Amino acid sequence: MRLLHPLDAKLARDLWRLRAQALAIALIIASGVGVLCSSLAVVDALLETATLFYERQRFGDVFGNVTRAPRHLLTRIGDIPGVQVLEARVVKHATVEVEGFDDPVIAALVSIPEDRAPVLNRPWLRRGTLPAPGQVDGAVLSEAFADGHDLAVGDTLHALINGRRRALRVTGIALSPEYVYTIAPGGLLPDDRRFGVIWMGEEVLAAAFDLDGAFNDVSLVLAHGADVDTVVHRLDALLEPYGGTGAIAREDQPSNWFVMNEIRQLRSMAGILPTIFLVVAAFLTNMVLARLIATERSEVGLLKAFGYGNVTVAWHYAKLVLMLAGAGVVLGWLFGWWLGRYSTVLYADMFRFPTLYYHPGLQPFVLAGAVSLGAALAGALGAARRAARLPPAEAMRPPAPAVYRRAGRLSAAARHWFDQLTRIVLRQLLRWPVRALLTSTGVAAAVAVLVMSLQWLDALELMVDSFFFDQQRHDVMVSLVEDRPASVRYEIARLPGVLAVEAHRTVPARLRNRHLSRREAVIGVPGDGELEVLKDATGARVPIPPDGLVMSRTLADRLRLSRGDPVVVEVLEGSRPVIVVPVAAIFDTWIGTPVFIHREALDRALGDPPTVDTLLLDVDPDHILELFDALEATPVVGAVTLRRASVDNFDDTIAENMLVFVTIYVSFACTLAMGVVYNSMRIALSERGRELATLRVLGFTGGEVSYVLLGEAALMVLVALPIGCVLGAALVELMSANFETELFRVPPVVAPSTYGMAMLVVLASAVLCGVLVHRRVERLDLIRVLKTRE
Repeated sequence: MRLLHPLDAKLARDLWRLRAQALAIALIIASGVGVLCSSLAVVDALLETATLFYERQRFGDVFGNVTRAPRHLLTRIGDIPGVQVLEARVVKHATVEVEGFDDPVIAALVSIPEDRAPVLNRPWLRRGTLPAPGQVDGAVLSEAFADGHDLAVGDTLHALINGRRRALRVTGIALSPEYVYTIAPGGLLPDDRRFGVIWMGEEVLAAAFDLDGAFNDVSLVLAHGADVDTVVHRLDALLEPYGGTGAIAREDQPSNWFVMNEIRQLRSMAGILPTIFLVVAAFLTNMVLARLIATERSEVGLLKAFGYGNVTVAWHYAKLVLMLAGAGVVLGWLFGWWLGRYSTVLYADMFRFPTLYYHPGLQPFVLAGAVSLGAALAGALGAARRAARLPPAEAMRPPAPAVYRRAGRLSAAARHWFDQLTRIVLRQLLRWPVRALLTSTGVAAAVAVLVMSLQWLDALELMVDSFFFDQQRHDVMVSLVEDRPASVRYEIARLPGVLAVEAHRTVPARLRNRHLSRREAVIGVPGDGELEVLKDATGARVPIPPDGLVMSRTLADRLRLSRGDPVVVEVLEGSRPVIVVPVAAIFDTWIGTPVFIHREALDRALGDPPTVDTLLLDVDPDHILELFDALEATPVVGAVTLRRASVDNFDDTIAENMLVFVTIYVSFACTLAMGVVYNSMRIALSERGRELATLRVLGFTGGEVSYVLLGEAALMVLVALPIGCVLGAALVELMSANFETELFRVPPVVAPSTYGMAMLVVLASAVLCGVLVHRRVERLDLIRVLKTRE
């Protein structure tokens, strides 16, 4: 009984014979499928995790802050059309003392009802309980902060609450939808050792900050279909008389904004890298199948002579492609599932979700599989069509020999400069220039992916140097509890270890240009400041003019502003004046969307005397601990930030996670390079086996015969290296443009060492392939090869 159709048996033999080449193609397809599946799965997982956490803990839709508002105002807020649920709180900041940690620590103090669970923004208790009613020292810590200091339920820490030092007893550890991404005010990244969240009883905090019968923070949940912008506008109008700083929707809430920004970046990545791998896989599939059919002309003729039709022959070779691509798709699915889960775990840890919902649906995997199979079939379409159209009589004959001619002076020059074996290598490349160029292009793609992957490290280094060293030259940033007269800088200058002080003022505002608006902080800086020097992306200093705004290009593009255009600035504090200020300059920056103005011009526009709320300090490192103690005892100080800590935190979070992904993509690029080079060498060995065996019979050594084969591959790789560097630079520009967000832009800079490392990695991959093929050349069966027909 026949188990397999004859063509299926032939297909199995072909797959076994091509197993090494098939594995190389499958791994390349698996790389593309894995990246596509993981990227889409992580996006879905993060969205599902965030959505479920937000819904379960009733995360607010609209948020408002005020200086002090009476609780009877809540009735009017609840009457706003669309408001379904609301809750008022007390939210303040305090300095915290943690035993064994000398750096300044700031915490957000958030009130919770003492007689019930919070209605909105409910903490998710991981350990312990909420403070008991009437427990004045009870506190629930955010999990990241507790883990950063090894604090547990029952431990004690001290906090300076409104100038009074109080002991707090930890009753619980919790997470919150409001602080998934926990950053200090004005920060860019979480710093779990220097900033945390502490939930305390509402009556305790209200009494400590003189807010009995009042609130300074309110959250709203809206009915389905409610107009968020209208509610924000109405809430803003109600809070304005009480010192409101501008209501915001959930999309602008800092924690949620960072989470959604990361999801947008993942979507961008899902559209670029997989495309590269799948295009190269299609090219390799076409190359393998076309050259396989060329070596199987007689088999194709026999198949047609025995009655197999064109469609049957074409489908036979299409099945070969589907088997190759199918293996890659299955491997890619498995790898994509693992990589997606691993990436989701990293993000879940960084964003502090309580539960990881990683249940990828079928859509990403079906999409990746369909795209991969389609790309492989597209690459093999031409070769399969040629096999189907080949007449039996013609297929039974060997192909017509190539037409050769003397190269004249060029041939004489080649004989003078090159030995016989090198001329054989050069002739082979010149006879098949398109094939050689396509192979070099495949290798160049591997170099390009390597350049793009390694470039992330160059970009991060430039961002750190530009933002934290070239621009920020202070050691300590002191944020004041409230606006103070500019003379406060003289008080701070007298503290131990202070060498220089520079005063800034930051004003929350809404910038408008016709129908476009953005909520931003306008930073007033001195015109001759040296502790924070404004520089553009090229490293050139940006002067602060006496009047007008100096705006980042990203923000100017969002508002469609050019230099000289007027901007309506709606100040969101104090008397909330509305002023019109021209755009004096626009500059490129890598981090954030900052807006600067001369501090004196800001004070004049607001009608205020010289006022500051932030002080930058240059500090003697030998007296840094004394300064910390003095700042802690200074009532006007609200928060202290160390530049050193910011740099370390950047390295520990962004750089560490980026290194993981760079390693993965470098592995992908090595797979790409080895797949292209190895397939090219193996196919050449199959095509030229008789020629190489003849050289051995004529007395050439195994090394000399390998030189003919490997020399051809070496030249194609060497040609590919500079092409790959150029493609890599273009790919870096593409990735930089697609990764541009309001949080940061990736500098399209590539260090010379990155080009060198990319080329070395590809060369090492090519050498490894050469060693594997050389072993096959050494084991070449001369008698069997020489018996084959030409």
